[in-house]
Amino acid sequence: MSETIITQGLPTDAMAIRQEVFVDEQGFHDEFDDIDSIAHHLILYVDKQAAGCCRLFPSKRENTYVMGRLAVRKQFRGKAYGKLILQEAEKWLCQQNIRTLELSAQVRVKPFYETLGYIASGEEYLDEYCPHIHMEKDLIK
Repeated sequence: MSETIITQGLPTDAMAIRQEVFVDEQGFHDEFDDIDSIAHHLILYVDKQAAGCCRLFPSKRENTYVMGRLAVRKQFRGKAYGKLILQEAEKWLCQQNIRTLELSAQVRVKPFYETLGYIASGEEYLDEYCPHIHMEKDLIK
């Protein structure tokens, strides 16, 4: 059984997931920042275990939010939980009447976001030596 919660401020479970995935596995150093304190954090629980998370915060653009730090723990991968997290985030944003969701995707996972309707724009850029690309999706059809 799975459930998601959304809370403001960085909860311990989201911090642990991001530490495992982005710092320990992928070697990022600047994982935690001031945005964590103002962002909404979505956590997916599977059988009461924290399986994955993402954060959501307002963009500089009107009626737009930014999704970032989407992570799924290794033992929960391959079960479409990343897709479920993103869909739950989109559903919550639609309830808030947010029109657009943008994100900075690692280039290696760009196809994942494309299958969910996200469109890449601009040039690739490096974030902590890792290639990224801007992507966005119109949430209101």
